[in-house]
Amino acid sequence: MSLLLKIASRNILRNGRRSLMTTLAIAVGASAMLLFGEYLAFMILGLQTTMVQRIGHLTVSRQGYFELGSGNPAAYGISDYREVMKLIEDDPVLKPMLNVATPNVTLFGIAGNFDVDASKTFFGSGVVPSDRERMKQWNEYGFERTAPAQAPAMTDAEPNRGVIGVGLARILGLCERLKLGDCPARSAAAAAPPVSRAVKDFTELAKGDLEATRAAPGGGLPRIDLLAATAGGAPNVVSLYVARAEPQGVKELDDSYVVMPLGLAQQLLYGRGEHKAVGIVLQLHRTGDIPAARARLAALFKAHGLDLEVHDFSELQPVYKQIIGMMGAIFSFIAAIMGVIVLFTVVNTMSMSVMERVNEIGTTRALGVRRAGIRRQFVAEGLLLGILGASAGLLAGAAIAYAVNHAGLSWTPPMQARPVPLRLLSSGMQALVIGVWLGLVALATLAALIPANRAARMQVVDALRHV
Repeated sequence: MSLLLKIASRNILRNGRRSLMTTLAIAVGASAMLLFGEYLAFMILGLQTTMVQRIGHLTVSRQGYFELGSGNPAAYGISDYREVMKLIEDDPVLKPMLNVATPNVTLFGIAGNFDVDASKTFFGSGVVPSDRERMKQWNEYGFERTAPAQAPAMTDAEPNRGVIGVGLARILGLCERLKLGDCPARSAAAAAPPVSRAVKDFTELAKGDLEATRAAPGGGLPRIDLLAATAGGAPNVVSLYVARAEPQGVKELDDSYVVMPLGLAQQLLYGRGEHKAVGIVLQLHRTGDIPAARARLAALFKAHGLDLEVHDFSELQPVYKQIIGMMGAIFSFIAAIMGVIVLFTVVNTMSMSVMERVNEIGTTRALGVRRAGIRRQFVAEGLLLGILGASAGLLAGAAIAYAVNHAGLSWTPPMQARPVPLRLLSSGMQALVIGVWLGLVALATLAALIPANRAARMQVVDALRHV
């Protein structure tokens, strides 16, 4: 075997320029697949981190809420949510997995700022502020944090302060109060629409409740009024003091996003009735624990006769799987293109080598070497070309990845509004490295088999008299 490889290496060096170009083609293919694979892994884990920080790994809700609850969240409230949370947090199997377990409320209605006669439908979420801040700290994969440290916009001690989307702040005329840039001036038509007085009158629908929420100190923050229907169908109004406007990355969400303390959301959705939670959000320490945690929750709810179901973040945000599927298809397409280039390059190189060595093949056969020996010789040359090219490509890819990771580049990933550092995930990618290397070496070896078979089938007499 060593003699075979020694002869193959000498034959490769006989035409160094052609062998070099073939090796470079394989190296380019290896580098391209490695770099894109590392970028894809970084993007997927970054997107996962963003979603887990926002909505956790798992969400517990009433049966049927996932399919029908968005039309009437109040009807799917969990009345005994504190007992359910205690059951989950005290479970010996789930307890080591849990990072945060927190209730939430989702609702929708109309947000109004009647100092400028502006209103807009909103999608709201009620959260426990301290739990929300803890969830934002989740960072299983150790990504670099880019946003400057800010004091929390919401605290448990301030039950009437919340956060809205930048788009909603713009629509409600809060740009100046919140010190937001890039806000167009409001036109006269937008500032005083014909129906503004009728819309403003909704504050009279629940005057007592509204006065109660306005009585809480606002600290000079801009105030908006929120209208929603309670679980009983009656209109209800509360006031929310806007502590901050945060971009959401998706315009439709940015133009309607409101997050408020859980108690205020419960007051708006349930009024003087029983305050419930629409869901219980669970954030785990490790994403890999999702299947085990989900199975345990299902068994726990069944054992206690609870009418609850569990969904993970990829089900609640289908765009996650869609992005992964799209990027996987792009990677497959790039790998196929690189594979075709390598295949034709090696076939062409080895075919030229066969044509140049016809007399040599005939002499070798005349000395007693069988067809299989000729075939092995050319396949060994393809194998060496593949090994050299794939190894060089992986080394070049590692160098490029290092340069990119230290170049200070940034980009804005899906579902985010702010740019983040552009990184290529080079650590923990052994499977990708091995797969790319083995794939290209195998492809180069198989490509060499085509001209090797042609050389092995040559007739000895015809090969000896070839000119």
